[in-house]
Amino acid sequence: MTLTVAQPQSPVPAHTTHDVTNQPPPLTPYDASEDAALLEGLRREGAGWAEADVRRLGLRAGGSEAQEWAELANRHEPVLRTHDRYGHRVDEVDFHPSWHALLRVAVAEGLAGAPWADGRPGAHVARTAGGLVWGHTEAGHGCPTSMTYAAVPVLRRRPELAAVYEPLLTGREYDPGLRVPTGKRGLLAGMGMTEKQGGSDVRTNTTTATPTAEPGVYTLRGHKWFTSAPMCDVFLVLAQVSPRGGAGGLSCFLVPRVLPDGTRNPFRVQRLKDKLGNRSNASSEPEFDGTVAWLVGPEGEGVKTIIEMVNCTRLDCVMMSAALMRRTLVEAGHHVRHRSAFGARLLDQPLMRNVLADLALESEAATTLTLRLAGAADRAVRGDGGERAFRRIATAVGKYWVTKRGPAFTAEALECLGGNGYVEESGMPRHYREAPLLSIWEGSGNVNALDVLRALTREPATAEALFDELSLARGADARLDAAVTRLRSRLGEATQAGARRLVEQMALVLQASLLVRHAPAAVADAFCATRLGGDWGYAFGTLPDGADLDGILERALPGGL
Repeated sequence: MTLTVAQPQSPVPAHTTHDVTNQPPPLTPYDASEDAALLEGLRREGAGWAEADVRRLGLRAGGSEAQEWAELANRHEPVLRTHDRYGHRVDEVDFHPSWHALLRVAVAEGLAGAPWADGRPGAHVARTAGGLVWGHTEAGHGCPTSMTYAAVPVLRRRPELAAVYEPLLTGREYDPGLRVPTGKRGLLAGMGMTEKQGGSDVRTNTTTATPTAEPGVYTLRGHKWFTSAPMCDVFLVLAQVSPRGGAGGLSCFLVPRVLPDGTRNPFRVQRLKDKLGNRSNASSEPEFDGTVAWLVGPEGEGVKTIIEMVNCTRLDCVMMSAALMRRTLVEAGHHVRHRSAFGARLLDQPLMRNVLADLALESEAATTLTLRLAGAADRAVRGDGGERAFRRIATAVGKYWVTKRGPAFTAEALECLGGNGYVEESGMPRHYREAPLLSIWEGSGNVNALDVLRALTREPATAEALFDELSLARGADARLDAAVTRLRSRLGEATQAGARRLVEQMALVLQASLLVRHAPAAVADAFCATRLGGDWGYAFGTLPDGADLDGILERALPGGL
């Protein structure tokens, strides 16, 4: 029996089953600065003069080249080389060229230490706005730029060190490679605080500092637990000084990787951390053994000395969380604008519009608060006492809340893309893995909540500054007024167990007051109704029926609806 197969009457076109329909076009290139809340905040906080630069940087951040750098820097992770081919200890970390390309732009655009050398009011706001748009690339390389920015005010505690290093830390040239710091065109700074036995409890540090014959110079011995960006040129480090002949106690030191005579300072990188996210950035465990260090600030005042660095890096945690929210919101909005289901664009489906509008509210609140904190920082360093007190408490409040909102926000934005968002090629998994870091870095949620309680107890002017800020919106919204009254009544009974609840209320009231004063009615009303008025569910996408979704989305999405 012969089996014959009928041949088709006409040939079937090749790849018929692979026609692609109902998929969005690539988002890139796009303008990362096309954000009304960001540009309005930039002008309001005194840095309108930087708008052209921020817009130019936004176009570059959303461009194909920068987005490819971001993807490659995370795909090709840093590699530790402890020894060279001849057996000499080198302790170097090799990065992909894309990492260097991202850092080169960031430093040139003033996102590292540059504001400290810029006398214009608003310089720190301009840097934060630049970070909000350049943050649309990837977050890992923002670690060394953030620490460099934060190191400058600490070094000023020892003017002779600042005179040597500050001009290079505030410059706009990225000059990688371990060489004598003073022979380079620009420097990056890191910090080494935490140790394996204590983490955030740095007062339990066991790294020791022994004085040398040269005044102000010590040698360190110990093991740090989480020191990121080990290829920075200098580090601010905490270590315990023996009380022999001096105050002793936990103190702050400057540690260069290369000594003035050109020799390598012992900085033995034992391993790189295998992290959840932030994988483009090397985080290390260095050991010090006879490591030369210069004292910064008085002996025994290490925490007091380095706290200014922490204040600056906490602001950057808020900034990067807000940037991540905005980046994933733009991605989600682009997807739902171009994809259809059940006979209509996803963007036109009422429930999806609710989800996206709710995310837009959260994003605008985060961006607006970030720029207000940057404005406070800028005015505080220029001598404004009221802004200094406001910055002290509001930065800790913002660090706690905005970074806490990031992971849930990013997960919801990813879900807007469905299965498309769950694959690495979309970039959304990288953003999702990044989100939790910003709540952990520079003190977890509990650390920041307790810091707020500490400020309320030890620095009463901080509470006064917060309520002075809230009073600027008095009478504009009854729900906000009632929330402020409740908050004031609860301050006197604040407990450690209730610290998170109190700080959450502070954050929501502060965000609401800013939106009531500065955002369109559609945004402010929906935020107050949901975050303060209780007309909200437990997940994003539960805005009340009366919310002006069109008004919120028209403002939030690049290109409108």
